[in-house]
Amino acid sequence: MSGRLLSFCAGFFGAAWAVFGPAAAQGISLVQDTETERLIRSYEEPILKVAGIDPQAVKMYLVNDPSLNAFVAEGQNIFVNTGLFINLKTPNEMIGVFAHETGHMAGGHLTRGSEAMAKAEIPMLLSMLLGIGAAIAGAGQAGMVLMGMGQSVAAAQFFAFSRAQEATADQMGQKYLRAIHLSGMGMVNVFERMANEEAMMVKNPEQFATSHPASRDRVTNLRLIAEASPYRDVPDSPQAVHAYEMVKAKLIGYTLPVQDVMYRYPVTNTSPQARYARAIVYMRSPDLPKALSETNSLIKDEPKNPYFYEVLGQIYVSMSQPMKGVVPYQKSVDLLPDAPELRVALAAAQIATGQKAMEEKAVANLKIAVQQDTDNPFAWYELAQAYSDLGNTAMADLSTSERYYSVGDIRKAAVFALRARQKLQNGTPDWERANDILAIAQSQLRRN
Repeated sequence: MSGRLLSFCAGFFGAAWAVFGPAAAQGISLVQDTETERLIRSYEEPILKVAGIDPQAVKMYLVNDPSLNAFVAEGQNIFVNTGLFINLKTPNEMIGVFAHETGHMAGGHLTRGSEAMAKAEIPMLLSMLLGIGAAIAGAGQAGMVLMGMGQSVAAAQFFAFSRAQEATADQMGQKYLRAIHLSGMGMVNVFERMANEEAMMVKNPEQFATSHPASRDRVTNLRLIAEASPYRDVPDSPQAVHAYEMVKAKLIGYTLPVQDVMYRYPVTNTSPQARYARAIVYMRSPDLPKALSETNSLIKDEPKNPYFYEVLGQIYVSMSQPMKGVVPYQKSVDLLPDAPELRVALAAAQIATGQKAMEEKAVANLKIAVQQDTDNPFAWYELAQAYSDLGNTAMADLSTSERYYSVGDIRKAAVFALRARQKLQNGTPDWERANDILAIAQSQLRRN
């Protein structure tokens, strides 16, 4: 690894831990991945529409946790464990879980302990941003991102629904599935397995079972509703199954131990999902030649899949060849220009090259990324890094202010906004933005 890349990594990890580490050490991890998020959005949005909920008002978060769980918190925030993808068998089962959670949301159900969540507020809880690619490749990629939830709260505090609320959510979820012409049997299968696990693991049940009580009577009632639907036998489409299996393989590749991944996807399995999982786990091992071989075979089969180019870029950066990584990252952005995480990953690779021309391109990409997603603290971190490398300390300070502002640290946001305002030209949009942050900070601090 080059000295420039080592410096880049050390700067990233040092800054990330100093700013975000203590909160993250005591909280739950969130995973941000464009491919996964877009898939679960495609599951959830039709359900939200028939439930009368604006999809744009709902935020969805992936929790880096292998257990079988999903939950709603603070009204319109859905948290989904990676364990759902790892443990569920079909898209219809996943959609059934989302229909159930939407029933909680539409019913206005509050988990016991929601008062604590409401006080903290979701944006303020998202207090750390660290690329899983950075941990693997050493360059802070943002295609797959881990964030920590602070406030020293255990996830279980937010998970307890009453049995009456569960029954209502079941009925509403089945109603939504019927409205979008999908089978409700996936939901039945999930809760039937939960009831079985609850019976076998009374002393240490899965979180989903404790938060979503799955008694035999409840499952029986749920089955009666699902079997009465005219859509009970509607199968998942081949396209839906493929998309689900690919995301499942990706999450398994990133999150499970290497030996577990290889057991699930042995080299004798040449399916696309098996090669996807192995490409990622070879990168983690690291066995980079094999990672390149698997990824290139996927690109040959699907040359317009942006996520394969994302992985290829990550592999090259992990080989201390960020310039080679820029090319596939750029391809991923060209194929999916409205995905800010992919653009941030490209910019991170451009910064890692240490070349001025590349860092200028990184600034341009990061400006677009933060317009697409203003609440991405890692994008703001990278933008501050690029501006600093280019000698623009005023904009580096303003970007750092935005980073703190995005995670709810108003005091530090104000400190850097003041520094930026002192260096920026009066009356410019950036000077005005620094003033806005200062005004908001002063107002909030006075109320507190």
